[in-house]
Amino acid sequence: MGALLAIPLGLLIGAVLGLVGAGGSIVAVPALVYGVGMSPAHAIPSSLIVVGLGAVAAVIPRLRGGVDWSTATLVGIAGIPAAWLGTIVNRTLDPRAVLLAFAALMVVAGVRMLASGAASSTERYDPTSTSRSRVPRALAVGLLVGFLTGLLGVGGGFIIVPALTLLLGLPMGKAVGTSLVIIALNSAGGFSAHVQSLALDWPVVIAFAATAIAGSLVASRFAARLPDKKVKTIFAIVVLLVAVGVATASVVALVTG
Repeated sequence: MGALLAIPLGLLIGAVLGLVGAGGSIVAVPALVYGVGMSPAHAIPSSLIVVGLGAVAAVIPRLRGGVDWSTATLVGIAGIPAAWLGTIVNRTLDPRAVLLAFAALMVVAGVRMLASGAASSTERYDPTSTSRSRVPRALAVGLLVGFLTGLLGVGGGFIIVPALTLLLGLPMGKAVGTSLVIIALNSAGGFSAHVQSLALDWPVVIAFAATAIAGSLVASRFAARLPDKKVKTIFAIVVLLVAVGVATASVVALVTG
């Protein structure tokens, strides 16, 4: 039954990931926990596999001109050791509290994206810039996103995309492709931190991953035709909707548990 549910849920995860370069994990973790019935401890490494592979597939159509490779490298490198630290902290916390914190962060990210204007980020972006001021900011973003990857089992896209647009000045189209590369790197780093205690439901994981890859490939081709502002709005709405669902389920679990 779990593998059958994984097919439509995997398509949804891949479609969101391919469309907005984020959100795959914020759908994957709740889907695995509440849709398939996995424990949060198993859902986190499973989501990293699904989202990491989906991000690799979604970035393929964007390889030419859709990725800021220097930013992706800096953020990705900083994120890997931070993901290990986040995993260590995760093991000391109540899983229900982790999911509630997850929802709170999604609300912050969604509201910020709705409040920000696509034009302002585009005007500040210089693709030829080698400014040293961007390096520490990119490293700081990498540390934050990597830590959240390990802590919450997310690829980090729901934080990466706002950070790339609001803090580093990338236009939304470039931020999506760059985010996908970073998600793939962070997912690999986060998964490696879980591999020693791995005991996954592989039929469910494989079904999720295969359909997520298919969904992300199709959605990423449509995303290139959408204006930056529309993609940003879609991203924010998806994040806020999922946040409401996760917060509600987490509060109920804490009150009744």
